[in-house]
Amino acid sequence: MIGNLNHVAIVVPDLEEGARTYRGTLGANVSDPIDLPEHGVTTVFVNLPNTKIELLHPLGENSPIAGFLAKNPSGGMHHVCYEVDDIIAARDRLEADGMRVLGDGEPKIGAHNKPVLFLHPKDFMGTLVELEQV
Repeated sequence: MIGNLNHVAIVVPDLEEGARTYRGTLGANVSDPIDLPEHGVTTVFVNLPNTKIELLHPLGENSPIAGFLAKNPSGGMHHVCYEVDDIIAARDRLEADGMRVLGDGEPKIGAHNKPVLFLHPKDFMGTLVELEQV
């Protein structure tokens, strides 16, 4: 059901500094920041030959990652994102197997302008999982 690893997301306390570290110190290709108000984050993508790293920073007071950053002031890994061909079929199969989809269960448009869903970390060995339809 799952395909490629699309990205690993890391919450950072300073998005500019994070992008500068990946761009300058590691020599990576780094995107410009993208505000995603519907998700409450600003994101930057570090483009690697085989996947991406997504740097996340809270956007607005009600950001869902603000609590994560409060508990982890230095930042840290937030989630992994896997590609799926059909997000509705993947959701239905996962729910039939007892997995919990976060939110209302309906896909939202993610940073790549594609439908995404998040799966409860307690169902995946403590890891928040994002599915993105490709």
